[in-house]
Amino acid sequence: MEPRNLTGVSEFILLGFSEEPERQTLIFVFFLSMYLITVFGNLLIILATIYDSNLHTPMYFFLSNLSFADICFITTTVPKMLVNIQIQSKVITYAGCITQMYFFLFFSGLDIYLLTVMAYDRFVAICHPLHYMVIMNPRLCRLLLLVTWIISVLHSLLQSLMVLRLSFCTDLEIPHFFCELNQMVQLACCDTFLNNAVMYFAAVLLAGGPLAAILFSYSRIVSSVCGISSAQGKSAAFSTCMSHLSVVSLFFCTSLGVYLSSAATHRSHSSAKASVMYAVVTPMLNPFIYSLRNKDIKGALKRLFGMAALKGPMVTGLKNCP
Repeated sequence: MEPRNLTGVSEFILLGFSEEPERQTLIFVFFLSMYLITVFGNLLIILATIYDSNLHTPMYFFLSNLSFADICFITTTVPKMLVNIQIQSKVITYAGCITQMYFFLFFSGLDIYLLTVMAYDRFVAICHPLHYMVIMNPRLCRLLLLVTWIISVLHSLLQSLMVLRLSFCTDLEIPHFFCELNQMVQLACCDTFLNNAVMYFAAVLLAGGPLAAILFSYSRIVSSVCGISSAQGKSAAFSTCMSHLSVVSLFFCTSLGVYLSSAATHRSHSSAKASVMYAVVTPMLNPFIYSLRNKDIKGALKRLFGMAALKGPMVTGLKNCP
């Protein structure tokens, strides 16, 4: 029997990772732990960049925005999955699905563009150190941030509007833990050629373009560093880039791996499991990468914790005063 074409779909079914009831508690604890670690770690980065005057530079301005984007990125998917496990339901409304897809696309795009801007920041810092503060002035930093937000909004809005024009069949099961764009298009009962064309064109332009810009920036950085005569100077120059390069490699390698293999696995749980790497694990690891490999962040966090530790005895002493 052919599936009926439904234009008034009210809800979808998120199949998630496993349909076995005994595994749901383990999945719940696992993802709740990763979510809390991600939010706490990225909040620490934001607080450190706000309260420590040594981190009031363009590099850490963009890093704090990346941490904010990572918190929002993981919040678009994991809390809904945790709620569904808790209430033993796999249902998400049509409006909720479109909204989740919009914000997932928005914050994933924002991550990509912020990483690109940060690569440009490192390029200017290493290749034009004497003009760094002149080039990366506060006005340009705010302008670059605004551009990343505008591009992300327009891209996610375009893709969401393209999905709204689709009609769906009686098969409304999404083999994923969130409403992923490619999975939504696969469920449609109508012609999806235009959707696929827009989706892949946007992927090449808005993901391939930033990746090319990052690779170009680092090719210039490597060329510039190779021209430094002292080994100590080379080590110092590379050390300022290693954290960012680690995050870029983690994000792009995992996301490209998922989407290159999605054509073969879109009807199984494999795509959902692979997506965890860039949708959950990468935002969780970013604060650790930057804090463990960056002396400025480590110093700022120590001062932040030291300030919090001092405030405790001070408040207690004030309460004891007559």
